[in-house]
Amino acid sequence: MDLRADCARCAGLCCTAPAFTASADFAIDKPAGQPCPHLQRDFRCGIHDQLRQRGFPGCAVYDCLGAGQQVVQVTYGGQDWRRAPALAGQMFAVFLVMRQLHELLWYLSEAAALQQRGPLHDELSRAIEETGQLTRSSAEDLLRLDVAAHREDVSRLLLAASERARSGIAAAGGARAGPGPETGTGTGTAAAAGRRHRWTSLGCTRAPCGAGTGPSTIPLQVGICGSRCGRCPLAPP
Repeated sequence: MDLRADCARCAGLCCTAPAFTASADFAIDKPAGQPCPHLQRDFRCGIHDQLRQRGFPGCAVYDCLGAGQQVVQVTYGGQDWRRAPALAGQMFAVFLVMRQLHELLWYLSEAAALQQRGPLHDELSRAIEETGQLTRSSAEDLLRLDVAAHREDVSRLLLAASERARSGIAAAGGARAGPGPETGTGTGTAAAAGRRHRWTSLGCTRAPCGAGTGPSTIPLQVGICGSRCGRCPLAPP
């Protein structure tokens, strides 16, 4: 599954479904389910090249991880809420569920990439398949889904992957404290540790703790790479 946003195949769901609160991230208050005033008729953002200057850095860093086009193109077969206004409320609610599932898929994929073949890797692979199947459910089934329970099961695996990855870094000589990527060189364990620590480069925008972009939907205690981000209150001591 492609976890990259494709706005051209979406219908402005991230500009409509969630609520905005006037803050450092958004210049305005916007209720959930109401289109942003900058959303154009073709579902494009009218100020996309000026988001930060106009007070919308939250939009600049937001990533639906492909949930938007999955809802529009797969769940609803290409329909959109403007041409089918009766579906609008349901479509927005489904998007908020789908976004959480795609986030889980992103974390699971990252965690699986860090693991050697073995029982934990197999469990992660099964979780990816199960979560992928959920994303292909009907709108009604998605709205009935207990996302919190599924997230709890996935979080258990991600925490196990985090522990395994950190132990691998420690065996390779330890991870550097502080945010920012490190480049692994050579082969074997040291190179693997470098690859793991490069996850830190995403730590302030996509880390499970949500540091830098507000609270995450995934209640993990540490980053998968085990880095000690100085800005993250949930980083390992």
